[in-house]
Amino acid sequence: MQRAGRLALLSVTRTVTVRRPFDPAPAVASLVAHAVPGVELVTADTVRRMVTLDGEPAVVEARLAPDCVTVRSSTGSPAALESLADRWFGLADDLGPVTAAFADDPVLGPLVSVRPSLRILGHPDGFEAAVTTVLGQQVSLGAARVFGGRLAAAYGSPGPEGLIVYPSASRLASVDPADLQRVVRITHARARTVHALAVACADGLRLQPDLVGTEADDVRARLLSLPGIGAWTVDYLALRVLGDRDALPTGDLVLRRMLRLDDARAVAVAAAPWRPWRAFAAVHLWTARAYAV
Repeated sequence: MQRAGRLALLSVTRTVTVRRPFDPAPAVASLVAHAVPGVELVTADTVRRMVTLDGEPAVVEARLAPDCVTVRSSTGSPAALESLADRWFGLADDLGPVTAAFADDPVLGPLVSVRPSLRILGHPDGFEAAVTTVLGQQVSLGAARVFGGRLAAAYGSPGPEGLIVYPSASRLASVDPADLQRVVRITHARARTVHALAVACADGLRLQPDLVGTEADDVRARLLSLPGIGAWTVDYLALRVLGDRDALPTGDLVLRRMLRLDDARAVAVAAAPWRPWRAFAAVHLWTARAYAV
């Protein structure tokens, strides 16, 4: 019955295919590693979840293939679907300047030559991405997914096709941090951070890539002012959510290991020649560490 319902939904979908240089394998692997159980369902080449399109909730299915992404939904305009694909999978970026900037670099040149179509994976929901990032601080990806699944199951709402609609900022802002700690089974400090983040977003903190001028700096400053959020989290969210292509989490352990450097300051010095594309440098280094080429 559920399968029939899904087929009925897809039979009336709007479909948009965005053709760009695109490397699907690392994107799918990252989606699998970070997907919140029940909220984002990932198969061999497809991800399905609820998103907001033209101000309305919708089930969206994205199929990732070499050099194209096909997005399907039962609602939303073609322009909204293309915009979603651009934001979610980094398809709006012109990779030419990135390739040219890194071509002769002794560290990044070989990585770019192997994966010239690697893009920066974004997220359709900035608040969800931020909460997931906070839950993942100082724990494994597997543990972060477990925490995220508990939070979504407890405070989200049921959507079509068995999907869970991720809880809004206002919903989590109304939850006592002690209850968050008990239900999600995280530390009190982590629950307090999630709650503070929810309150800030419910009060107007925007986590999305269309910020201009000093807005992005203001978002960074507000995030840093929250308890339990430090430079790594802010830089990571700037890279994944705010669309800052020069963002670099200099304190990231994997980057330090890949560059064989001891601390964040040394990473910042080594990465200076990679400006203004340091976010792409980070993604190439993470990908080289995580996935066989």
